[in-house]
Amino acid sequence: MSDSRVGLTVTHRRYVPYSHAHYAGNLVDGAYALGLFGDVATEVCIRTDGDEGLFASYSDVQFRAPMKAGDVLEVVATVTRVGTRSRTIDFEARVVCRGRPDRSASAAEVLAVPVVAVTATGTVVVPPVA
Repeated sequence: MSDSRVGLTVTHRRYVPYSHAHYAGNLVDGAYALGLFGDVATEVCIRTDGDEGLFASYSDVQFRAPMKAGDVLEVVATVTRVGTRSRTIDFEARVVCRGRPDRSASAAEVLAVPVVAVTATGTVVVPPVA
């Protein structure tokens, strides 16, 4: 018997402000993506279980490409497993727009092909059904 919650996908988009740049080249630390994964996981739990849930763990995190201030990130969460109280979720943070300071201070572009910056697999838990 398959669970209809498996395959549920939730997407958030977020502009990365320059105040979050921590490194040369306006790079943003990887923890920024993990915070966004927590936000999108919260919506997943609300949609699947009517509760915000709690993030329990990550079983895998891969930093694949840089995230920079001025980026627009698309963060996607997909439920891959539903247990009694736990949910396994795959995450992906993609850069869909990027600043172009080489053109001007405020120039930016939509990327023809999004850049996958961070992937992860995590587990959330929700309260038992009353």
